[in-house]
Amino acid sequence: MLKLINKFRKDEDGAVTVDWVVLTAAVVALAAAAYNSIETGTSNLSADTQSFIEGKDPN
Repeated sequence: MLKLINKFRKDEDGAVTVDWVVLTAAVVALAAAAYNSIETGTSNLSADTQSFIEGKDPN
């Protein structure tokens, strides 16, 4: 029984899985933050462009 407990304690296979899950979650969160920032900047640029074009006389 003691041998089984020592083997279980030294086994690190599960820890690698946890590391990958945490790393993947961090990458997804970073991508979501980057998307939100880019989307906000693009919306502002589009609104500014629309205002500029609407202010011009076509003639």
